[in-house]
Amino acid sequence: MDLVFEFAFEASLAESLPIGSAPAGSRVVAVVSGGRATGERINGAVVGPGADWALLGADGYAQIDVRAQVRTDDGVYLLVTYNGSLELNEKVAAALAGGETDFGDQYFRTHVRLECGDPRYAWVNRTLFVGEGRMRRGGVEYRVYRLG
Repeated sequence: MDLVFEFAFEASLAESLPIGSAPAGSRVVAVVSGGRATGERINGAVVGPGADWALLGADGYAQIDVRAQVRTDDGVYLLVTYNGSLELNEKVAAALAGGETDFGDQYFRTHVRLECGDPRYAWVNRTLFVGEGRMRRGGVEYRVYRLG
């Protein structure tokens, strides 16, 4: 089994809404306000409503739960959902204060699922994807791979 790079995914975050403490941790909703997917087969803009319903755990990790849409450059809509873990270390704290991290500065991994009804993109419905992330000013960036 191989990991094959499929696309880069950048998402801008407009604001964070603190939901507060709950039995499983502290919930924060980060509103997705734009971005871009760039790859050999998938290229398009992040559009419409989207957010990350992150759960901040006492173990120093955030469990992320993201929903967003990409309108491809050829006019097709893809639903992008991903779940994963983000290590809330010192570099991430500095990034949240306006800096950036690099890939590998923290454990930031996702399981990505794409859905589409257009036959040109039917392959995404049956493909498994994983991603690695980093914090960037005003948002996040991922490298998304398909399992080959």
